[in-house]
Amino acid sequence: MQRQRVIIRTIGVATAVALAATACGPQKTEPVASASSASSSPTAGTSPEASPSTDNKPGETSASPSASASASASPSASPSPSVKQIMANGDENEQVRELQARLRQLKLMSVAPTGFYGSKTTAAVKSYQSKNGLNATGSVDEATWKKIEGASKKPTADELRPSTVNEVDAPDPRCMQGRVMCISKESRTLAWMIDGKVVSTMDVRFGSENTPTREGVFNVGWKAKEWTSTIYHTPMPYAMFFSGGQAVHYSADFAARGYNGASHGCVNVRDKGKLSALFNQVQVGDKVVVYW
Repeated sequence: MQRQRVIIRTIGVATAVALAATACGPQKTEPVASASSASSSPTAGTSPEASPSTDNKPGETSASPSASASASASPSASPSPSVKQIMANGDENEQVRELQARLRQLKLMSVAPTGFYGSKTTAAVKSYQSKNGLNATGSVDEATWKKIEGASKKPTADELRPSTVNEVDAPDPRCMQGRVMCISKESRTLAWMIDGKVVSTMDVRFGSENTPTREGVFNVGWKAKEWTSTIYHTPMPYAMFFSGGQAVHYSADFAARGYNGASHGCVNVRDKGKLSALFNQVQVGDKVVVYW
């Protein structure tokens, strides 16, 4: 019965291509399986952002340079109860986001602002305090905040909410002409380019070591705003197929787990709004370049 169903689905060229596309879907790996994702990018283990929008929130892992920094930054760890803390570990608000953007300007944080004060922010603040003759608690008091404000500028909207968490790589030379989805495995970003100019950018995730995303120059063969993998039965919204069954598409798994997971070869995007806009701009026949 199943074989008959497959035979029916293979009728027609478009359906045959669609079946090839079913190789995509999130791999059901435990968080430790981030090594699979890292294997598709040699910099994955050293990337400043291992998972989206986290700064070591409770229950989440972090690549913080100091595991003890979080504890030392606790408000209770303040050397003097008379010192009023403006921001400290565990806080989550827009002022924390501004602090993180300023620390990024000062080259003390490499991840994009999240608004959550966790171990990465704690370590950055502690480093700034140590270098500037302040009590290195890892929490922000009035003296620390004034110094940071004086040493940095008011963050722009893009600095507060960057278009990507990962820093966009320099475009491959093959991306410099025409309409191209320029996809860097090294920086894990997709840049939509027209005649050498970057129109939009977004974070992406690739296949694991066992199901790698192919590299090279391709073209968008066909598009499907709504598509579901016929093998893994997982949704693949805004799919743009460029190499057999491999496609650029939105991944709810990527949005939820970040780089703790991997695809089965497709290029996953976690920002659904951005991908929706890109889907409306990309045309069948547009170039796709996947490179290191």
